[in-house]
Amino acid sequence: MTAAAVAGAAYLVAALLFILSLAGLSRHETARAGAASGIAGMAIALVATVVVTVTGAFASGAAALGLPLLVAAVAVGAAIGLWRARSVEMTGMPELIALLHSFVGLAAVLVGWNGHLHDGGLTGALRDIHHGEVFVGVFIGGVTFTGSLVAYLKLSGRMPSKPLMLPGRNVLNLGALLVFAALTVWYIVTPTLALLIAVTALALALGWHLVASIGGGDMPVVVSMLNSYSGWAAAAAGFLLDNDLLIITGALVGSSGAYLSFLMCKAMNRSLLAVIAGGFGAPAASGASAEVGEHRETDAEAVAEMLADADSVVIVPGYGMAVAQAQYPVAELVERLRAKQVEVRFGIHPVAGRLPGHMNVLLAEAKVPYDIVLEMDEINDDLAQTSVVLVIGANDTVNPSAAEDPSSPIAGMPVVRAWEARHVVVFKRSMASGYAGVENPLFFRENTQMLFGDAKQRVEDILRAL
Repeated sequence: MTAAAVAGAAYLVAALLFILSLAGLSRHETARAGAASGIAGMAIALVATVVVTVTGAFASGAAALGLPLLVAAVAVGAAIGLWRARSVEMTGMPELIALLHSFVGLAAVLVGWNGHLHDGGLTGALRDIHHGEVFVGVFIGGVTFTGSLVAYLKLSGRMPSKPLMLPGRNVLNLGALLVFAALTVWYIVTPTLALLIAVTALALALGWHLVASIGGGDMPVVVSMLNSYSGWAAAAAGFLLDNDLLIITGALVGSSGAYLSFLMCKAMNRSLLAVIAGGFGAPAASGASAEVGEHRETDAEAVAEMLADADSVVIVPGYGMAVAQAQYPVAELVERLRAKQVEVRFGIHPVAGRLPGHMNVLLAEAKVPYDIVLEMDEINDDLAQTSVVLVIGANDTVNPSAAEDPSSPIAGMPVVRAWEARHVVVFKRSMASGYAGVENPLFFRENTQMLFGDAKQRVEDILRAL
């Protein structure tokens, strides 16, 4: 049996493991097994690829140069990957993922350029198809590369989260797509380096503009969509490299990422087409708007007394909880209250945090029972009968303006209706606006009290008071 045949069989096994991984990751209870399946599939794929590459290198007489380069690339990549994975905090995971998406896009661009320089002596229709693959692959990769970089810069705070509002931005985006279509036909007929340079520049500019035009409050959907783009970029590279596994894996990532983005857009009352077009980041307020009333402060002792007297408590976590690493004392608080026969549940907004499922992962890490972690739609109807809602580090996802103010930048976005509860306690460091830069009237409601300070420390203070 040839090395290529063995690799083909290994690729098939790896593809099945990737499908099992996606299935496992769809549920909390099977997520660990799903991650293990994905790791196993990638390990098999890497080993098979190395075997095929080494065999081909010896057959062509290029082993003396090729093998050291291959070993060096794998070693450097593995070292960087292990270092970043071990050192990154959970709060930094969204921007790390965005950065990794950019690598996939850049790889697709480089593979496309290589395909232009080495067309394998193809002629006729096959040559035209090859050039079409090159052009499309470079375009998708370029958009993914710069779009992911902008997402990384916004998520990490290195770039303002407010959307870039250029005049006629939708016309610019549509015009770029029309130019790309025209250039593709031209390149297939006359494949020149100048056209490849032009489409690379166009893709890089379009990717930057698409994501820069979207506000920070919608960034979780953007990260999900960029995940989909990276999948299609990998699939395009698979066609150019004649690698079935890249095509399968890219299609899996691309389609699952697109479907996840669709679900998130549906939960946020947004249009998926608007995400793709980069046209749904309404201008964020500066956060300096006039207050709509007087806020009331409280302390840990008063909150502890309120919780001890409560029949039911709902906790709404947000990115602030992740930053403070407050999930562990929150889990202890849940255990303490349940021991006192208080019903405690969590209400998770679809885009809580900076990444889909961010809050769920944090709570699972702290051993919070899965059955009390509910989605927004499952908890909203119960909030009117809830004694106390604890909003820990969340802001935009509990903003009444989304439901009550049609002029708000987040108007129409479904939110957790925390204000309907008997009492609301908001854990925040200050009265500053949230990531979307929008004032939150919840802070000034008569049934709301503010508990300022580090969320982890304040929860520990409540535990001591209890």
